[in-house]
Amino acid sequence: MTSTHTSAAGSIAQDLIAQGLVSHCTIVPPYILEALATSGEPRVARHARESLRHDEQLRAARRTPTARPTGRRAPRGEDAAGAHGTGPHRTIFDAKGTQDTPGTQVRAEGGGPTGDVAVNEAYDGLGATWDLWSTAYSRDSLDGKGMPLLATVHYGRNYDNAFWDGSQMVFGDGDGVIFERFTKSVDVIGHELAHGVTEHTAGLLYQGQSGALNESVSDVFGVLVKQKALGQSAAEADWLVGADLLNASVKGRALRDMRNPGTAYDDPRLGTDPQPADMDHYVDTKDDNGGVHINSGIPNRAFVLAAEAIGGNAWEGAGAVWYAVLSGDGIRADCDFATFAGLTVAAAGSAHGDGSPQQEAVRSAWEQVGVLTAGVRPPSGGSGGTAPSPAPGQGGGAPSADAQVLLRRTGGFAGQVRERRMALGELSERDAKDWQHLLAAPTLERIAASTERTHPDAFVYSVVCDETGCDVTLQEPHLPEAIHSLFERTLAQDD
Repeated sequence: MTSTHTSAAGSIAQDLIAQGLVSHCTIVPPYILEALATSGEPRVARHARESLRHDEQLRAARRTPTARPTGRRAPRGEDAAGAHGTGPHRTIFDAKGTQDTPGTQVRAEGGGPTGDVAVNEAYDGLGATWDLWSTAYSRDSLDGKGMPLLATVHYGRNYDNAFWDGSQMVFGDGDGVIFERFTKSVDVIGHELAHGVTEHTAGLLYQGQSGALNESVSDVFGVLVKQKALGQSAAEADWLVGADLLNASVKGRALRDMRNPGTAYDDPRLGTDPQPADMDHYVDTKDDNGGVHINSGIPNRAFVLAAEAIGGNAWEGAGAVWYAVLSGDGIRADCDFATFAGLTVAAAGSAHGDGSPQQEAVRSAWEQVGVLTAGVRPPSGGSGGTAPSPAPGQGGGAPSADAQVLLRRTGGFAGQVRERRMALGELSERDAKDWQHLLAAPTLERIAASTERTHPDAFVYSVVCDETGCDVTLQEPHLPEAIHSLFERTLAQDD
């Protein structure tokens, strides 16, 4: 069914977490686990129910700041030296069947293979992912600043998923009937870590079309990790996501087929792949954060069409265009399909020239999936393009440097109160820019409106800006990590 849903443009352009209201990204969508939970095979159904229950607990868990290890740059030549003479900093941990992370350290950067295949696959997959971002896009790890790459294997008992929690990768072992171990598929590792890149660049909110773009971007760069590791061109690639995860008993090829969405599997236990291939079949749903794993099939197919039309290695052609948009100033966290399509067309023009075959390939790809209309040209822009102005009521212009903002934090177990009144111009250049993006968008209002339950002893933040008319109160557990970090940095600067 066709949806009229569109996301309002606008939000923090740098360091906004990909999840919007949640920070828990899983490779296996909830609708697949829900289908397995009703399976007539007791073991399959039991593990699916346990995985579903655990995933829901993680999504609903009260948010606390995550302490990330300090980055350590590997000396030149130590391991996998990249474009800037540095290498990845990988650490693999073993949860040993528990749900505690990170677990026991079992392999560190530069250490040799162990006797545990899951440990070695995780280590190699992190390295292949780092290599793509470094050599193809000159990006130093997920945050561009040498962020350590952490992973925990053997998480839980027969846990049917893998996820990025905002600071590290976590891999289950699968039930052995439907799913194999989740370290087995390098594109799954690349997919989940790409969520980390999105957190530190566009920060696409994990809801509706922006959430589907978030998932699509992870699929795109996940398969590019695999293609680069295998030395495959766009024409040689299978464009399958998670092909190595499925047990031989499953009637299907993968979790998703980017070239042919909706055809990845048709299994009596998994059900039928629900992904649409074009906007005529866009799924309007409240499930799965507004269908983020379902409607991602549309931008996925657009990428494949563009990559195959451009030819050569997809990470050098269409991948470079997508990365320019993801990391550019034009994209905003509430970006919808049409805006993203326009940005990619503009980025292709900036890189290869207006009217170039590469730009026409990108434009045609979006037209074929029904996101852009043939003959209608999206607005052009510089590096990464420029997002169109938001519609009335969907966020206005950015506030000035003189705009006065009141940020207050109250609550907590001790009932502490901290506040800061400041002009945006007093802040660091980065934080001032993030505040301007945030206050120009409806993001804070949407988070406040979506909050249904309260959390005892949670911190509560109030934000008031007369220039933009913003006056909201937000609970800490419902804040995306990047917004929470911005608030805390702002309060700390007044200490």
